[in-house]
Amino acid sequence: MAKGLPKRSEDFSAWYNELVGKADLAEHSGVKGCMVIKPYGYAIWENMKAVLDQKFKETGHQNAYFPIFVPKSLFEAEEKNAEGFAKECAIVTHYRLKNDPDKKGKLMVDPDAKLQEELIVRPTSEAIIWSTYKKWIQSYRDLPLLINQWANVVRWEMRTRLFLRTTEFLWQEGHTAHATKDEAIAEARQMHDVYAQFAEEHMAMPVIKGYKSENERFAGAVDTFTIEALMQDGKALQAGTSHFLGQNFAKAFDVKYLTSENKEEYVWATSWGVSTRLIGALIMTHSDDQGLVLPPKLAPIQVVIVPIPKPTEEIMEVANKLTKELKAKGISVKVDTDDRKRPGFKFAEYEMKGVPVRLGIGARDLAKGVVEVARRDEKTKELVALEGLVEHVEQLLSEIQDNLFNRAIKFREERYSEATTYEELKEILNIKGGFVKAYWDGTSETELKIKEETKATIRCIPLEGGQGEGTCIYSGKPATQIALFAKAY
Repeated sequence: MAKGLPKRSEDFSAWYNELVGKADLAEHSGVKGCMVIKPYGYAIWENMKAVLDQKFKETGHQNAYFPIFVPKSLFEAEEKNAEGFAKECAIVTHYRLKNDPDKKGKLMVDPDAKLQEELIVRPTSEAIIWSTYKKWIQSYRDLPLLINQWANVVRWEMRTRLFLRTTEFLWQEGHTAHATKDEAIAEARQMHDVYAQFAEEHMAMPVIKGYKSENERFAGAVDTFTIEALMQDGKALQAGTSHFLGQNFAKAFDVKYLTSENKEEYVWATSWGVSTRLIGALIMTHSDDQGLVLPPKLAPIQVVIVPIPKPTEEIMEVANKLTKELKAKGISVKVDTDDRKRPGFKFAEYEMKGVPVRLGIGARDLAKGVVEVARRDEKTKELVALEGLVEHVEQLLSEIQDNLFNRAIKFREERYSEATTYEELKEILNIKGGFVKAYWDGTSETELKIKEETKATIRCIPLEGGQGEGTCIYSGKPATQIALFAKAY
């Protein structure tokens, strides 16, 4: 099963595309630009969703659901937001089909069923949510309003890739309203921290925390905080964003509250989100030429038990006992009893799917009181005594989680550079890749010129080490900001 995957070093894009298919994560759908997330891929998303949902609730947020359709008049109320998404919008103009009189058995749009107002299929939900908040918020007693929704959104992308960029994708989007500017900024920063913690502790994916330049920030935001990760091909990936929206949406939708001093004030807002893009990030951070490599905390199957060569009464007795004991410790287990497949085929299949630990149980090993234990991350095998095996597996899963994170950290450190001249920046980006730290004069003009000439963007101004005094590598002007440049997805 592992045969046939292109090598990452030779064609990273082909490797990624084939891996998504061979690992049974997703496939292209009958709708151009959209994907079908298969059960195994969706199980990873469900695990991500469960962890994040718990974190949101622990920080005081509640889930709700808002319509997928946004009236055009509402969508265009916040001009910067509307302008930023205008080119990606899908629009509903009619509400009915009818039989085509000229083509038997075919349908056509009924010209008499045109909508009075076009509906935008949500690319993001600020407009519909803030038009609702106007009804919900009257006084300071209604604040803060902390809402999240799990939903699908549509952005009409021209170039698509499974999980990374598709016309429709799944995500969560938080939308909060606050009485003061400081409260809203604290909320945006808090959710930024939540995303970073999730990425590092659960995805085993190190991230750099920072804020976006004006050109790269969310349309309609005052500030956008981001977590940036580095993939194995040396390109960066924006893994999550949290936006301080100021009073932009409150003013656009006239959302005011009565203070305790009986004064009317506009509320302050945030929004924040991550999407199924995280699955793409997971794949590209850890996987290898043999297939998927999953961190145990997010793996749908953490341990697979394979009878060798096939299930027998003796083997199944041990397998069932181990399953019960492992599940009691909160470990997800699958026992593969399919006797139509040989053990070698099964080994390759679970290697491709990135199952962290494999237990091979054979009659000869059982006679010696041992079981074969294979770990996916290092592709090593060892014989372990049945006595104490459950504790050994539990510890092994923890080791694998830590190992994947440390390995990703080491990779990023090797590709984290500093450039003092523009020529040096270009050379690093073209040869070495990764993140390149350099002084930037803070102007859009310089940022856009560098992007045009190098195809690299400012990923963020790091929260740590993003300030100083130096000379812009492009313009030669004095600079106080240190930007992180990279080519990106």
